[in-house]
Amino acid sequence: MSGDPRLDLVWSAINPLRLRQRLLEMIDIYSPSGKEEDIQLYLEGILQAAGLKVERQEVEEDRYNLIATLGSTSPQFYLVGHVDTVPAWDLDDYGAEEEWGIVRGLGSADMKGGCAAMLEAWLALATLPLTEQPAVGLLLVVGEEENGDGSAKFLESCTPSWVVIGEPTSLAPCFGHYGYVETQLVSKGRRIHSSLPELGHNAVESMLQVLLQLSQAPLFARDSLQVFYSIRELSSSRAGFVVPDRCEALIDLHLAPEISPEQVKAAISEQLAGAGDAIPDLHLDVSFDFSASGYQLAADGWLGQVLEFIYPKLNLPLQLTPFRSHSDGNLFFAAGVQPLILGPGSLEIAHTNEEQTSLAEVEAAARIYAALCLGIPR
Repeated sequence: MSGDPRLDLVWSAINPLRLRQRLLEMIDIYSPSGKEEDIQLYLEGILQAAGLKVERQEVEEDRYNLIATLGSTSPQFYLVGHVDTVPAWDLDDYGAEEEWGIVRGLGSADMKGGCAAMLEAWLALATLPLTEQPAVGLLLVVGEEENGDGSAKFLESCTPSWVVIGEPTSLAPCFGHYGYVETQLVSKGRRIHSSLPELGHNAVESMLQVLLQLSQAPLFARDSLQVFYSIRELSSSRAGFVVPDRCEALIDLHLAPEISPEQVKAAISEQLAGAGDAIPDLHLDVSFDFSASGYQLAADGWLGQVLEFIYPKLNLPLQLTPFRSHSDGNLFFAAGVQPLILGPGSLEIAHTNEEQTSLAEVEAAARIYAALCLGIPR
């Protein structure tokens, strides 16, 4: 990598003004999961206008991934970005705003900043002579914020050796990735007029006691840094002026790479096994709707070597840290692919109305992605 003359050529082809404009335009295109067609048409048009080959991979009607490749052989390395976002907090105020090099707006960090950087790296790589272009792929998927159906569709027909996924990591390379368990709890009670609660059984009160008991499990201690426990939703039956007879809770659990989903499921089942002894008339159903194992990749392979060479050139600290959220990386790893998570923006403000990223990080990401593409083993 250190002696590759292509690196300077590709880096000189990266256009910060073009990159900025693309990012702003991408954020201005509303693309929540399930409604990604407009942004895919936009990205497809950019690639086609540059004379580059791009293919659609249908996921379902009016929803498709975009796949582009360079080089003369089948790529074993892909840049992967998801174009969908969570729904807007305010449909009148989701677009891009820029001030002092900071870009705000829905998806700016998660992960249109990463997608824009990958697109710019791709355009720069394509300026190399055909015989000098690396055998790499660009995959822009739909559906990551829901069930990962875009990546799942890609993996049905292609399993490259390595991918880099541009989730927001503040440019920290994440060779490790947390696992995930989604747990659904349903408590059942007896409905009665709200003025006569002693004659009924309040499912919400039962659920609150269950959640309090579950939070006391040693595995979920806040200072353990092993399992992060978050109550995502809590809802009850809505039937007027009555004692509710049903309450549902959805719990997200993010697991350190060395913790398996089976360990967490067993801990939950054990903690709740005796709940009925402490909670009168408890009727509780527990289900684990989705789970994914975490992973830890070796950081001393070619990916790590390229990063060790590139980060000092960009005046960036090389700080390795595991990715704490669920992502398509879990799907790729389960399919036998080695996924590195690395992108601009911060996970802390993703999915919030304060979401933002810096143009400097997005440009640095484009340079990192280009260098990784050039550094793949030949």
